[in-house]
Amino acid sequence: MNPFRTHSGLVAPIDRENVDTDAIIPKQFLKSIKKSGFGPNLFDEWRYLDHGEPGQDPFSRRANPDFVLNQARYQGASVLLARKNFGCGSSREHAPWALEQFGFRALIAPSFADIFFNNCFKNGLLPIQLPEHEVSKLFDEVAAFVGYSVTIDLERQLVVKPDGSSLPFEVQPFRKYCLLGGFDDIGLTLRHADKIRAFEAERLLTKPWLARTL
Repeated sequence: MNPFRTHSGLVAPIDRENVDTDAIIPKQFLKSIKKSGFGPNLFDEWRYLDHGEPGQDPFSRRANPDFVLNQARYQGASVLLARKNFGCGSSREHAPWALEQFGFRALIAPSFADIFFNNCFKNGLLPIQLPEHEVSKLFDEVAAFVGYSVTIDLERQLVVKPDGSSLPFEVQPFRKYCLLGGFDDIGLTLRHADKIRAFEAERLLTKPWLARTL
């Protein structure tokens, strides 16, 4: 996965509490485990006026002009601002896949559902928890200023606002290490590839019959 160190991006607001994973990526799109192609169906039932099914051309569908991500001022947004308990509901990992493939690199909210929160880190997304009053202030600022962008500095654990002021956030050290290095679970394991190969070679020397069963 791509390392996350410093990211600057346009902020898009989803002004709803308790956004669940079925809203983030509806159930009919969970038939694939390829980890690709989910971005066009992010928030599908909110982004489009017609019902969506896998394999449809998104350009042939009727976009909902009232949904925030369809508005011109938020095109290209890569930081999602949300209300409390974002990502609740089922544990589908497709939700962070869809967010990342749409173009988001970071999420800001007062709170996240636990499993969704963990899945974000495993897929290169940075979920940032800030106090509710700070999030509400960000919603006001994003609404007031077109093109509102922030810089997220993971190493310093800061969200830097357009006026230069910053908001500190907490992140667990191991999760921070993984994001900075771009390590998912497989990447973490492959750091020990030499030791794994050495172990397998030694095991075959001491137990050669295993070669006939592999």
